[in-house]
Parts: sequence; C-alpha cells; structure tokens
Amino acid sequence: MYGSRGAGAMSTRRASAVALGAALLLAGCSSSGDGDGKDEKAGARITQQPKEADPFWVNPDGNAARQVAALEESGEKDRAEQIRKIAQQPTGEWISPENPEEQARGFTEAADEAGRTALLVLYNIPHRDCGQYSGGGAADGDAYRDFIDAVAKGIGDRSATVVLEPDAVLHLVDGCTPEQFHEERYDLLKGAVAKLSALKNTKVYLDAGNAGWGNPDQIFEPLKWAGIDQADGFSVNVSNFYTTEDSIAYGKELSAKVGGKHFVIDTSRNGNGPYTEGDPGERWCNPPGRALGETPTTKTADPLVDAYLWVKRPGESDGECKGGPKAGEWWPEYALKLAQG
Repeated sequence: MYGSRGAGAMSTRRASAVALGAALLLAGCSSSGDGDGKDEKAGARITQQPKEADPFWVNPDGNAARQVAALEESGEKDRAEQIRKIAQQPTGEWISPENPEEQARGFTEAADEAGRTALLVLYNIPHRDCGQYSGGGAADGDAYRDFIDAVAKGIGDRSATVVLEPDAVLHLVDGCTPEQFHEERYDLLKGAVAKLSALKNTKVYLDAGNAGWGNPDQIFEPLKWAGIDQADGFSVNVSNFYTTEDSIAYGKELSAKVGGKHFVIDTSRNGNGPYTEGDPGERWCNPPGRALGETPTTKTADPLVDAYLWVKRPGESDGECKGGPKAGEWWPEYALKLAQG
C-alpha cells in the first residue's frame, strides 16, 4: 500500500533469467574493473562511475542493458542513450526464493571480480505485502530461515550490501499484517539480521518505511524488536518517490531514536518527488510523470546517510496498475519516461 515492492515479485521465468545472467557473467561476460570507471560490456557499452564515488556493481546483463543493446541494434540511438542512464547505474538484485544460494553467489562473485560491492535485496518474508501486487513470500518461518541461510552461504566472505525486507516492519505498524503473524515476523527479522551481520564483509540495512507513511515515533520500537541494534542501519524510501530532502529529514529523526544508526536512501525514482493525484492508495503504483533521482553514490549530503542507492530497478513495474505489467516485469515505456524525466 505504501510503495509495495514490484521488483521483488519475481516470476519463475524472471528468477531463471537472473540466475542465468549471473552464470553468464561468471563464465566471462562480466565487466572487468579496477576502479577507474571503465567497466564495460561489449555491444551495449555499459560503463559506470569511478569506484571512489560509487563502489557498487553494475550488472552488465540487466534489463536496461539488454534494452540498450536492442535499441542500438534497431538503430534507435536516441532511445538507447536515454535507457543507458539506467543501465549504467548499479541497482538492487532482488534475490528470489528459487536457488537463493546460487543467485547470491553469482552476483557477489561477479561483483568481486569487478572489484565492486553487490547490492542485494531480500524480500521473502512470509505474508509479505499483505496480499497486494507483490504478495507471497516464504511458505512459513522454517522456509524463511532456510532462505536466509542459503543467501548467507552464497555471499560468504565477499562484499555485499543487503537491504532487508522492504515494508516488513512497516506493515506490522500500519495494521496491514494480521496480529497473529507479528511475533513470528519479529523473530524472523531479528534472526536474519543476526545471520547476515555476522558475515565478514556484509552490511545490513533493515527497511524502515518512507517519509510519507507516518512518523518515526510509530516505528522506532518495532525496529528495535526486529533487530536494528545488530544491523548496520536502516533503509528508507525503497521503491517509493519521496524526495531525498524529505527522506534525509525522516531518516535523521528516526536515527536519533535508534541509537544514531546510519541509513541509506532509495533515490531511483524520486527525481520529481511523489505523485499527488488520483487514489491515495494507488499513488505509489507506476505513477506518471516521475523521474530518475540522484545516481548511486556514497558521497551524500549528510554524514548519517551512508549511500544513495537505486534499490528499485527503474523500469520494472510496481504491479498491474496504470497499464503496467505484473509486478517486477520490465516495462520499456515506463523506463523511457523515467529516463526522460
């Protein structure tokens, strides 16, 4: 309801494509990188920023990169250059329930070979998204623990930044998740934070909603119950559109209530701020007139903000609303509009 995670609802076909992409990268299609900003993929000419400002890995076989290659092949150079604005930025790799260990290993190994950090998103908590466009998740608590164990094994000692369970705590607070699931969810989140934080080179950010849903007084205690003390920090604005300025203000107020924890902001689609027309309950879903936000970087406007990230992959649908395809599916027309601003 408050910015549900379209990109996390991966179909079997989508999950297979991601796993295959990671395998291809490891087979020799991955970019090589020495931090000089010259990582490339032949054909689509995908490059990324110098490592000093942006240490995160760009997937050269992502949806945007493939669209760039297709547009260039068909002679649509202007459109290719627009989509390249997305393809050249690191975005979150949403780990699906199918073969999570293989996916986590593939992405982190490819990132490691490029001298970068993999940005991973885990979105598989049982009863997620309250049955909306991205409903689903692990079948039960044991299945979720197995999922987390598999992801942790796949990451190993390689460098990773993990955004943990968008909306999972928020939906405990806003009444969306039924009361009978609350105790288990807190236990699962706390266990996931502990497991992933114990990895040698992994940072964990527990999701904490966005600047538009309520206020920090409502969520700081639930975050503590969910294990924020063991996490590196929290994430805000995932898959949403609130401005960076508003997100910083929200994050700083919340940080003061959870021991000064740092946070990261999803700036992927917040260039024009939130959509304010139409049904308030649907404003988060594929809103028109939006734009790409600040590009991913660790050089932020506030010392409490560890990074601006593109957690949501711009161009992937939020769900079957406003003419969009299923949640998580690539929508070329929407990607182009975001890039054009």
